Amino acid sequence: MPFEKYENASQATRWPVSKAMKQLVVVGTVAIDQVKTPFGERDRVFGGSASYFSYAASFFTPVALVAVVGRDFPPDYRKVLEEKAIDLSHLEVSDGKTFFWRGEYGNDLNTAHTLETQLNVLMDFNPRLKFETLPDFLFLANMDPALQLSVLDQVKGAKLKYVACDTMNFWIENKREDLLRVLKRVHCVVLNDGEARQLTGESNLIRAAAKMREMGPNHIVIKKGEHGALVFFEGHFFALPAYPLESVFDPTGAGDSFAGGLMGCLAAAGEVSLETMKSAVAMGSIVASFTVEDFGLERLRRLARAELDERLEIFRRVCSF
Repeated sequence: MPFEKYENASQATRWPVSKAMKQLVVVGTVAIDQVKTPFGERDRVFGGSASYFSYAASFFTPVALVAVVGRDFPPDYRKVLEEKAIDLSHLEVSDGKTFFWRGEYGNDLNTAHTLETQLNVLMDFNPRLKFETLPDFLFLANMDPALQLSVLDQVKGAKLKYVACDTMNFWIENKREDLLRVLKRVHCVVLNDGEARQLTGESNLIRAAAKMREMGPNHIVIKKGEHGALVFFEGHFFALPAYPLESVFDPTGAGDSFAGGLMGCLAAAGEVSLETMKSAVAMGSIVASFTVEDFGLERLRRLARAELDERLEIFRRVCSF
């Protein structure tokens, strides 16, 4: 598998890019957030699961974003997405206001306290895939499982190489049956440790992963925030710590950035194996480590690919023994 060419030849030992690279599609939310952390507060932050995911994934592969925004969606926010190789032809604009989320973090930066949610245009959103040729890789970001099912119905019969999904505690509690139907039809589920326990009723994450595999997906990725991630790949197990950081300003979007980095790398490789999954999870962790260093997408906007590669190399040395 050939390597991407860099101006600095010493970087050519980094991420492999396949000639069979396929475009990646993400279906999710684009939002305007209001966020407060111990390090500051922002009244209007560009957020949403699909926004973080697509920006992170675009460091490695072209990505198409399927979502909806309202008439109030700032043109400057759209320009942010246009900075990268992100196809916005499926970003719908509807009458009404853009999805809004207001949250706060205390001393425990792993837990967001939702103070307000306004679904707005999401109330009537029905995602439509209008691709002439469907890409090989599809990610169903955190949203109503009924919408995830609608997307899966649209690609039914298509030979997609890899389909993964995310979810959250609200859907597990209130849309469990729809979520279980989604899980039967995906290759991989990405969720955090609390959601894994809630979904399965198991406190032990090893047993929780085994139960989730019985629900459908062969690949389980469990995010543990500052404690890293666990990967269950068919009969194999892989654990990775988080990249050590001195300062975390805003954890919002870290999980979506992690998933974007992961899926972007898998799409860039053009294949899904245990080895590509390990590398993709590592890079996903690195992308997320940059995301939390500023509010919203601001740190990712200043991020150069060389910085990703440099931190990945440090991470590799930290994790080896």
